[in-house]
Amino acid sequence: MARTENAPQTKFLKDYKKPDFEIGEVHLTFDIHEGRTTVTATTSYHRTNKDARNLVLDGQNLELKSVAMNGEKLSTNRYTVDENSLTISDVSDDFTLDVVTDIKPEENTALEGLYSSGGNYCTQCEPEGFRKITYYLDRSDVMTKFTTRIQADKKFPVLLSNGNCVDKGELTGGRHFAVWEDPHKKPCYLFALVAGDLKHLHDTFTTMNGKKVDLYIYVNPGNEDKCRHAMDSLKASMKWDEEKYGREYDLDIFNIVAVNDFNFGAMENKSLNIFNSRLILARPETATDGDYLAIEGVVAHEYFHNWTGNRITCRDWFQLSLKEGLTVFRDQCFSSDMNSAAVQRIDDVEGLRNAQFPEDASPMAHPIRPDNYIEINNFYTATVYEKGAEVIRMMHTLLGPEKYRKGTDLYFQRHDGQAVTCDDFVQCMQDASGIDLSQFRLWYSQAGTPAIKASGSYDAAAKKYTLTLEQNIPDTPGQANKKPMHMPIAVGLLGKSGKDLLPETTRILQLKEKQQKFTFDNISEKPVPSILRGFSAPVKLVSDVTEDELIFLMAHDSDGFNRWDAGQTYLQRLILGFAGGKEKKLPAACMDAFGALITDKKADRALLAKALALPSENYLAQLMDVVDVDGLYAARKFVMGEIGKKYFKELKDLYAANADDGPYAPSPLAVGKRRLKTIALRYLQEAGGPDAVALAAAQYKAAKNMTDKVSALAILTDTQSSERQTAFEDFYKTWKSDPLVLDKWFSLQAIADRQDAVEVVSQLMSHPDFTYKNPNRLRSVLGSFSHGNQKWFHRKDGAGYRLLADSIIKVNSINPSVAARLLSPMRQWKRYDAVRKSLMENELKRILQEKDISNDVYEIASKSLS
Repeated sequence: MARTENAPQTKFLKDYKKPDFEIGEVHLTFDIHEGRTTVTATTSYHRTNKDARNLVLDGQNLELKSVAMNGEKLSTNRYTVDENSLTISDVSDDFTLDVVTDIKPEENTALEGLYSSGGNYCTQCEPEGFRKITYYLDRSDVMTKFTTRIQADKKFPVLLSNGNCVDKGELTGGRHFAVWEDPHKKPCYLFALVAGDLKHLHDTFTTMNGKKVDLYIYVNPGNEDKCRHAMDSLKASMKWDEEKYGREYDLDIFNIVAVNDFNFGAMENKSLNIFNSRLILARPETATDGDYLAIEGVVAHEYFHNWTGNRITCRDWFQLSLKEGLTVFRDQCFSSDMNSAAVQRIDDVEGLRNAQFPEDASPMAHPIRPDNYIEINNFYTATVYEKGAEVIRMMHTLLGPEKYRKGTDLYFQRHDGQAVTCDDFVQCMQDASGIDLSQFRLWYSQAGTPAIKASGSYDAAAKKYTLTLEQNIPDTPGQANKKPMHMPIAVGLLGKSGKDLLPETTRILQLKEKQQKFTFDNISEKPVPSILRGFSAPVKLVSDVTEDELIFLMAHDSDGFNRWDAGQTYLQRLILGFAGGKEKKLPAACMDAFGALITDKKADRALLAKALALPSENYLAQLMDVVDVDGLYAARKFVMGEIGKKYFKELKDLYAANADDGPYAPSPLAVGKRRLKTIALRYLQEAGGPDAVALAAAQYKAAKNMTDKVSALAILTDTQSSERQTAFEDFYKTWKSDPLVLDKWFSLQAIADRQDAVEVVSQLMSHPDFTYKNPNRLRSVLGSFSHGNQKWFHRKDGAGYRLLADSIIKVNSINPSVAARLLSPMRQWKRYDAVRKSLMENELKRILQEKDISNDVYEIASKSLS
């Protein structure tokens, strides 16, 4: 490995120390000129550690112009500068520092700090981007009030920062200024600035105490008509947060700005949220149902951060799940209330199983509160976010809604305006509820997905049912011999009629030991257990429930999630058996169960679509000791093909019955119908014959919304038909000037189920509209291919791996954070067959041999190989 001698430094939670200095206030001036921006930071410091003689400020990629203390310019012997810091020697207890730096936002392709996007200027400071703006104490536990003055050419009419605009006016030379003052203390990672030629949608919201708040969404000119759904989602989230958590917005203005170049989804900067444009812009002709749902959820997520992230923030970055796990849980609950609760829960769990479970089983496994990292950008993970949300959900289940609300009320009361820890949050839950959560805290420090083995026995004479649960937490890097954890297991018992036998319908069992027995009294008949209802804990369940009992649960379970999950478990067993060499023949009971689903005219349309979908190749691969890429692919196609052939007529009827018969609406019913139509078309395709291609081509031509167009293209992309070429040419011609829609054009081709998929992706990356500098475009091609095209990404000649490694090496010099994220499909290389394992290992080693590999990529690649 190329960097063994000077490998980057690992940071450890145990080494946390309070800052030696605190900041009274900071005044920033940004003088923006094309090619150069001058930043003047006037900051008042107070020494809190009397033994600290020197002030060390973080800074990267800055040109230092001058340093002054208390108004006097410092000579160069009073300070030293290196590539990561500015050190001022022999400072007093209280002083003011003026630091002037020059930066070049136009050259900032890493998209951290201040950068240019589409000719406009914007910032991304979380987690450590502020140090690329000026020298500062860039840590989350240093909180202060910010005043920001922005000076720019009038061709950038919109000048925004945090808080309220307190002054604005004209300058000479065709320039102008604006001054923003944020009355709330915040760490510098929540700082934001935007200067640009933007248009806006304006609305208002009246809070529960009668305060009027002005709401603005700023976008590039021409996109104003794509903001209504995001604005409605914002207003709905503001109302929901008042009703569910008692949280009222605390300023008179709330701004959102959409930009095309953004590493993440969005950023919750105080009163000035900056969004990836794909999570703001939507109208029926340009956005799918999935886009609409994502916009609703992410707008809510960033707004909810105003209290869970901004007013109360993280003491250090090891505590990231404090704000992210809690806020993901809040946005999931919001989306559940806005849409189908059962479908939302299924979507959340599918995301967890497909992204977080593999992470927990990889060399990058870490607890939701990591204890070490090299590059913090690498820990904005499914573990910190989605598993973190499941941990909050478990607390909600254990405490119950009333005590949970008391806990959050205490948290806001006790810690408002502070930077705190995950332990502080749990302590509030414990203090408010009176429930001992000491063992539960292990969820924050132990990595790995627990496996729960469940077995039951029934005593007919005593009318007792006994359920035995055993938990096992696998070893992960740096952690072995783990302690049993405290988790809620929601259980129901069904009688032969399909009715629930428990008076309370669902009982919450508190599993705390390695093995526990739970007895249910007065059970009049042998029950079929429904275990882990609502996915009450983020675990892998292994039970002795039979195939017949699973089919019974598919038909009768009163819990929507478990009804779906019973079908998924049945199909997992079936597909894994076929992949392992069992005779490929679908049981009659399976066929009958699918027939009942396909002809069910009363069920929730979206839930029915979920029930008809097979488990993903990604998730099935996790259930194999050695991943059989080809076997899984063939088994899934066989199952879909057999069902498609058996119920061909019924599927065509299902497709026709759920045709779009009115104006587009992202309502649960309409979304459900479109999902059901799409899954029916996929089964028809797998059945073979020309019908699916003809239907898809006709659907594409007749479609009045982007959802129907994309679902038609998703069928056509797998074919070699003339209809495919015609549709994709038409789509490109129609939407080539809309970057977000064009991302779909790239993505749909990258996931094509065809033997030459690697070559197709290579051609896409040579297309004039492809760029390595835009994260959305990169993800639409490389992300879609490596995550969504398992068969052909893992092509046995290793071409997919070489393509990805070549791309990572190139992107590493442009945007290290994005490059590191592209590595995730190869983190579990050891779980594949010998040929693929060797090929992936060689590519990881080749990446590490690169001379200028970033810390971001080095950490993922080196840990993957360890």
